[in-house]
Amino acid sequence: MFECVACILVYFVIQSESMKTILRPLAALELLFVSPSVLFMSALFARSIQPLQYEPAHTAQRIVDWFASRPHLGLWVLLIMLPVAVVIIGLVTLKREWHSNQELRIETLRAIGFIRSQASSVLIAGATATAGGILAIVALHVLTD
Repeated sequence: MFECVACILVYFVIQSESMKTILRPLAALELLFVSPSVLFMSALFARSIQPLQYEPAHTAQRIVDWFASRPHLGLWVLLIMLPVAVVIIGLVTLKREWHSNQELRIETLRAIGFIRSQASSVLIAGATATAGGILAIVALHVLTD
């Protein structure tokens, strides 16, 4: 039953009027542009959680080495220029959507109102999630030492 509800929800989001415009290919392009940076940051994390002679740390080190050996492509293009392009494209697109999409403005104000009315619960949830993430990182560190 849950799978059917999830499929209907995903289908509704994909088929919604706002997603039928240029936003869907633009979102895919932004994900494509930011993926090398995500790969690099994930590799930095993966190589630090265990000794380099073991997997996945060994493969992560090879990814980091690849980026380091190609500073013009790895650093300037993949880690600086593409994320800057994502930020610029995202800001321009969101500004355009903000001015042309009244439903976006209404729902944003509704979300802000909810957060303000439930600020204590939102802060507790955020602190709990942060503490859980910190505990997970510490546990990984303790297990690998």
